[in-house]
Amino acid sequence: MMKLVSVSVFAALFSLPSFAQEFQDHDAGMLMNHGDGHLMDMAGGMVMGNNPDTLPGGCDKVAETKEITVHAGHKYAEKFPGRMFAFDTQEFQFKPCTKLTVHFINDDSVRHQWMMHGLPKYLYPKGMFHLEVSGPAKISGTLILPPGDKTYLVHCDIAQHMEKGMKAQLKVGKGDGDLPSIPNVTANIVADDYKITLPELLAKAHAEADLPEPAVVETAPVKPPVVIEESSIFSGVTVIGLALGILVAPILARKFKGMSVTEIVSYLFDLTNSLIESVIKKVQQLLKK
Repeated sequence: MMKLVSVSVFAALFSLPSFAQEFQDHDAGMLMNHGDGHLMDMAGGMVMGNNPDTLPGGCDKVAETKEITVHAGHKYAEKFPGRMFAFDTQEFQFKPCTKLTVHFINDDSVRHQWMMHGLPKYLYPKGMFHLEVSGPAKISGTLILPPGDKTYLVHCDIAQHMEKGMKAQLKVGKGDGDLPSIPNVTANIVADDYKITLPELLAKAHAEADLPEPAVVETAPVKPPVVIEESSIFSGVTVIGLALGILVAPILARKFKGMSVTEIVSYLFDLTNSLIESVIKKVQQLLKK
């Protein structure tokens, strides 16, 4: 029995490493090219907008060649209160027309992206350069930055990852300003304040909004509906209907004597149709006159 337990324990210990995710290096040479700079493999690696050769309009030549390594993971958000994910670098700056190779390393066991928006769509499909990898892994891609001074958003587009801190800005040339809420670079649009309670925060927001008092709209008094009291149990229309029914009933009884229900319905349909045609002819004659 002890021998069986010992064997089970050793088997469990040796099997533990198999549950951990191994680090994968998604070599660019092993990625399948799907056209338009879209590279991917079956192990969760993807590059979109890969462009190592074609110059953007306005670039006569490559200004310089640069390589950067960017890490992504939960541990890089520990220095930013209230954040869950982050890159290890929140701001980048390069010369216009720089050929940039990005080595993206995911240090978490979930999927992360390094996505850059706002690029010229004639060269970069969807206007973006995109690196993506699942689990602990590395993937690389290259792009040539456009000319001009502009600031580009870089972020992870997985749901709530950007909102939880995984975003940065990349300035080409001098850039055209700073983006808001970049961790440790620019102030948050909505600043976190843990010294104020929720009721106080709502009251402060209402006061800052300076909302006007609701206007009182005066309405005319509603007149009660006019009720016409009936002088008898039967209205005039009911009496006329009963009278016509009593007069017409004997005539209809003689007319439909011996006919089936189907024949009666067919006769009434034909009669109605004839009356309608007669009315239409009369109206047409009056219109001609």
